[in-house]
Amino acid sequence: MGLIPLNKKWIWFIPPINIAAEGLHTGIPLFVIHLGGGIKEVSIMIAIHYGAAALGSIFWGKILDKYHAQKAVLMVSFFAIMLCCMWLYFTTSISPIYIIAPLSGFFLTARSPVTQMLVMETSQNNQWSKLFARTSLLSTFGSLGAMLIGAVWSLYFDSRQYFAACAVAVAVSLVISTQISKTHFHIERHAIAHSVHGIQHVFGHFRMHHHLVFPKIPSIHDYRHIFSILKGKVSHEIGFLFLANFMFYFGSNIYFTALTPFLKSLHLSDATVFTLYLIQTSTMAAIFFVAPKIIARLGEEKATIAAYLPRVLGVLVAAFLISIFSGYTLISFAILSMCLMVVGFSIFTTANSVLLFKSIPKGFEGTYLGVNSSMVGMGVFGGALTAGFVTISAGYTVAFIVASAILVVSVVLFRFYLHHRMSENIIH
Repeated sequence: MGLIPLNKKWIWFIPPINIAAEGLHTGIPLFVIHLGGGIKEVSIMIAIHYGAAALGSIFWGKILDKYHAQKAVLMVSFFAIMLCCMWLYFTTSISPIYIIAPLSGFFLTARSPVTQMLVMETSQNNQWSKLFARTSLLSTFGSLGAMLIGAVWSLYFDSRQYFAACAVAVAVSLVISTQISKTHFHIERHAIAHSVHGIQHVFGHFRMHHHLVFPKIPSIHDYRHIFSILKGKVSHEIGFLFLANFMFYFGSNIYFTALTPFLKSLHLSDATVFTLYLIQTSTMAAIFFVAPKIIARLGEEKATIAAYLPRVLGVLVAAFLISIFSGYTLISFAILSMCLMVVGFSIFTTANSVLLFKSIPKGFEGTYLGVNSSMVGMGVFGGALTAGFVTISAGYTVAFIVASAILVVSVVLFRFYLHHRMSENIIH
């Protein structure tokens, strides 16, 4: 593919928009608690945030497919996010956040497909891996910046003022996005599904933010491999992979939804919570370089199974160790739990994306990626609501135990996937 060299200055919108995105993801639960809310309100906010993000992924994808208007989509979404940040700054009650949370999720998700398309349109295909890696690294630096700003900011101001800093970060991204120039050809968004680099970028971001891409909106028939398993038959082993991913994100988001209210229930300050997330994000940045080497050494299958161990241990540490201590011991166990979670997550998502890519029959990339994204979205949405329901009914410890049990079910389903995959290979 021959390309005329194009201006790649657009790439610098990534750090500031991720400062704002990660700031909103962390700051909104803290702000809800600051306004007198609890796990019930936080779980609903997170659920509707990710539900709107799933709808946004479909909507923005359709807009990009029809108009190829990357610059316009970015500028509209960045402007809307900036307004959400300013609205939060002037908010004095919880009620408006029930509107702001889904709005921010809907518009934040627009940047992901635009970034992927810009990478593919402004570099040769043998450079995609390098440029995708750079965008992922810049995303991580943005997340680090958000936590660092939050940790320092919270020492002097309350949660509300933090959203002003987020608004400034979005404004910087808005200005930078004006430098996006028209490309000399258009990559169809469906091409993301044909590139392992594009799929890895979808699943490679911090924690679980908007791992959704719908090159094709799945129909009921597209879920046939899942339905066949539920009926006791196996039409294609990829159905087990879809179910394993659903359970993985379901269990994981019970943990992540409950985490901030849990830490605040232990009387930790906002600055301490931001510092804990800063340490977690720094660990994620370090694992960014190590995970590919681990996967290359073990192989995708063994690496995925190995990734469950730190994930489950991280949840169990939260369930049984954090709350029984105080002071620096409490903080040490919180750090251990949070870092184990992202270590497992980084290895899992990187290996899982390659396995997914290899498992999709040729010509069905868009359909299968859409089904997987919908399963991830349902898992995240269900996990958020379950975290609130279980915690209110039985407490944080039980919520974390439920999360760990669901992750164990996920690894069992993944083992079924491997078993049927190996059996299929032997037959062929």
